[in-house]
Amino acid sequence: MVSLSELDRRSRDIFRSIVESYLDTGEPVGSRNVARGLGMSLSPASVRNVMADLEHLGLLYSPHTSAGRLPTETGLRFFIDALLEVGDLSREERERINVQVRATGGKNTEQVLTEATQLLSGLTSGAAVVLTHKQDIRLKHIEFIRIEPLRALAVLVGEDGSVENRIVELPANLPSSALVQASNYLNAQIQGRTIAEVRRELERLREANQAELDQLTQKIVEAGLAVWGGESGDGDTLIVRGQSNLLTEVGAAEDLERVRLLFDDLENKRDLIQLLGLAETGDGVRIFIGSENKLFSLSGSSVVVSPYRDREQRIIGVLGVIGPTRLNYARVIPMVDYTARLVSRLVG
Repeated sequence: MVSLSELDRRSRDIFRSIVESYLDTGEPVGSRNVARGLGMSLSPASVRNVMADLEHLGLLYSPHTSAGRLPTETGLRFFIDALLEVGDLSREERERINVQVRATGGKNTEQVLTEATQLLSGLTSGAAVVLTHKQDIRLKHIEFIRIEPLRALAVLVGEDGSVENRIVELPANLPSSALVQASNYLNAQIQGRTIAEVRRELERLREANQAELDQLTQKIVEAGLAVWGGESGDGDTLIVRGQSNLLTEVGAAEDLERVRLLFDDLENKRDLIQLLGLAETGDGVRIFIGSENKLFSLSGSSVVVSPYRDREQRIIGVLGVIGPTRLNYARVIPMVDYTARLVSRLVG
């Protein structure tokens, strides 16, 4: 990777000019336009020499035989890491985000997140995504209702007002009293805890022979926790809003193909969940450009994401924006960061 020290001031200014032009127009920029825009006494020939050096470093490339240049993915990464000046949101932008996201009032977490994605999509003209882990919801009530001889409906209510229903397989010859006992037992344990916390506590009680449940009832308790604890493979919820925004500036046929590939990527939700999970390994906003992530290697798209947290400051999900590699990073990064921090306060 190129270091900032390898570029003198003139090279930095020319490189910045080319990248900023690309982010603004998406078009290659030639040496004459660069020289004209820099406002310094440099001839187009001198600019071309610098552009050739930058291309040799892997920061620029020429998409066709013209003299115009575009930043490579390496160049974009270098620009974001070393040269991008990220400003703060204006008071009006903060107020708009606050008003729209807080408009959910006392609604549940999923509604807050849906509002946040709609807002980010509208403000950034990209597709907004949010990943939330269902098992991290703090619990309020659980109940088992038999619907067939060997199946029951497990109803779980979260402290945020969310309600989920899952089907639980029942052991043969299970009396109805066992369902009542299992519900009562779990309700005595779950108040204000997450599924993971409840499972750890019940394991501790079982090892200490304090579970106070017969074998059949114990199976119901374990089955009820399993469907929310990730064993069902359905522990995450993914919300995607604003895919149509990605079509607004499509011109050339190759651009249309890029967006089609991106739509295919977004449909492959399992891979997207895995990608967003990478954002949980760091703190603050993270940026993935083009082939830096396997999911978007063909569509040439960028992802700007940030985790959000619960009241104990544990990461419970990720939200962000997906768009072309020429996203307005200086605007999108603080917007994603501020929205994630606001969501943390609301869901925490």
